[in-house]
Amino acid sequence: MKNNTINKKEIEKFSKIAEEWWNPQGKFKPLHKFNPIRISYIKENIINSFKLSNKQKPLHKVKILDIGCGGGLLSEPMSRMGAEVFGIDASEKNINVAKLHAKKNNLNINYKCASPEKFNTKIKFDVILNMEIIEHVDDVEFFLKSCSKLLKKNGIMFVATLNKTLKSYLFAIVGAEYVLRWLPIGTHEWEKFIKPDDLISMLKKYNLEMELIDGMKFDLIKNEWSVSSDKSVNYIGKFIKN
Repeated sequence: MKNNTINKKEIEKFSKIAEEWWNPQGKFKPLHKFNPIRISYIKENIINSFKLSNKQKPLHKVKILDIGCGGGLLSEPMSRMGAEVFGIDASEKNINVAKLHAKKNNLNINYKCASPEKFNTKIKFDVILNMEIIEHVDDVEFFLKSCSKLLKKNGIMFVATLNKTLKSYLFAIVGAEYVLRWLPIGTHEWEKFIKPDDLISMLKKYNLEMELIDGMKFDLIKNEWSVSSDKSVNYIGKFIKN
């Protein structure tokens, strides 16, 4: 049995460009474009599930674990909405960038360099974010099992990733990396993409039931992302631990 999900090659890839995290025109430009739709999707679903009603701090006191948090692009908005945020990443460089940026913005976020199986905590989280991370880890099943252990009963796990289709190969790799040059070449490996049905059955083993699954679509004309019924490239799932 493996006891480690860290893919060294993937970590090095992101560590090399770590100082670019907060540059909206830099190497993570596509993620900055993607962020608003991710934030609103997560926020609305948490509010609806937990029946929250605080207008000023909509996620007040919700314990969130952001796995593969990178430079903190999702951790920070969650913290601003009142959540108690923990962010973990296997890249020391990413964590240092995240800590520095949070400090500059007076945000109290608990960042730690760790992977879920090596994250020592007694806390069980209300929400776990696995956003665009499972396509970069070794042994997805063990990774998801480790994440599940950190989630409390009736907690929510969000998983966003790429579908394994011909369209995703053409759009996410050929289009985004080679034609449009949105992403550094080699960012994604199609073999690591996961079909929604495979993800659903994997998570079922660890007591996580799918509540909903949606596609995420980029509109080249409007230059923005939206939630869509088309799951053939990007998709996001909401899973409840029973």
